[in-house]
Amino acid sequence: MIPAPEHDRALGMDFYITDENGCGGVLRSSPEDFKVIELYEELGYEGGKYLILELEKKDWDTHHLIRELSRQLGISQKRFNWAGTKDKRAVTSQRISITYLNEIELKRIKLPDIRIRVLGRTNRAVGLGDLLGNRFYIKIREINCNGVDVEKNVSKITDEIYRFGGVPNYFGVQRFGEIRPITHKVGESLVRGMIEEAVFVYLAQPFQGELEQTQEARRELWETRDVGEAIKIYPKYLRYELAILNYIIEHPGDYAKSFNVLSPNLRRLFVHAYQSYIFNQILSRRLAAGMPLNQAIEGDVVCFSKGGLANITKLQQVTSTNLDAVNKLINHHRAYVTLPLVGYESCLALGTQGEIERDILEEQAISPADFKIPANVDLSSKGSRRVALLRISPNIHVIGNIAEFDFSLPPGSYATVVLREYMKSGMLIT
Repeated sequence: MIPAPEHDRALGMDFYITDENGCGGVLRSSPEDFKVIELYEELGYEGGKYLILELEKKDWDTHHLIRELSRQLGISQKRFNWAGTKDKRAVTSQRISITYLNEIELKRIKLPDIRIRVLGRTNRAVGLGDLLGNRFYIKIREINCNGVDVEKNVSKITDEIYRFGGVPNYFGVQRFGEIRPITHKVGESLVRGMIEEAVFVYLAQPFQGELEQTQEARRELWETRDVGEAIKIYPKYLRYELAILNYIIEHPGDYAKSFNVLSPNLRRLFVHAYQSYIFNQILSRRLAAGMPLNQAIEGDVVCFSKGGLANITKLQQVTSTNLDAVNKLINHHRAYVTLPLVGYESCLALGTQGEIERDILEEQAISPADFKIPANVDLSSKGSRRVALLRISPNIHVIGNIAEFDFSLPPGSYATVVLREYMKSGMLIT
């Protein structure tokens, strides 16, 4: 286990669990290099109020696509449901459901790089619980292992991952924003009750990866807090920011409700991202303490398997009495060590793991109760739990300085968390 670079540590990902040198490389030099396909059980569609579609899209952010579909169909975004947000710079296949839409209305959609397939109708909206996982087909280009044979180097990293039992189930950089990683900072301000600050962090904190025009507009607003001037100079492509600016101009001082101009899925991301940041910190602290991820210790909270996937609704505290039985289940992939996504209903672990969780909350100067946000209850989060270890069995094919990866992950896990072990500090996402 070796320390991660600063850009990872800033998001709570403090370690690589593999010691072998990484090979750097370029990820997503084109959308075709990063393909994602959602995995579902085959379901019968016997009619109902929900039209079920399979979307294959290239270079589309899910939230942006739903907004455009809503606009072209002339219906509310509230009528759309989907199981997970997919990467923008990628070729992805995912299912959505639309309430009370006639199939013939789809002819009105005129969007580039989108293919739509009608699967049928049902009386249940698509949701996260339907998703079995995601299959990834990824190419890393321009790999350079500093004179070491690429295939041997990659193979050694894979062997280390197998010995560890997987990789830490960190939340990847996409959770926080690849170009502008501020989503968790907005969430932190909301949890601290600093609602106005949360709005301006979202609107105005600039990052170097953005276009210079965008950076200049953000810097001006960050320094002046003049929303009236900002609405004149913000680029038209900053649609979400402009929607919030318009709301503040029409409702001066009502910062808490300004987030409501965003779709429910999008505005919930902020507090969820802060929970993810704390989760990453807790996971890193457990690794630093030398505590296992593929075995439970007294005080841990485990969940059990349902249909081959971790079921976080069925939890159990680990005690001296049940420790051996729980670890036998873990060895057979029927139970999993979990860590908290802290929220206002969270119950923290006991023992050493509980001490880690309480120490981090104390360092953050927050409590679980703070995740209930009175100023806008829709932004609140009651919390949940997440599996600590991401089991992975990648198929990897190396051709010259290109490595092709093929693997599946459970819902909510990140391919970049796997790839970072192979790329290490040389990781570059274009």
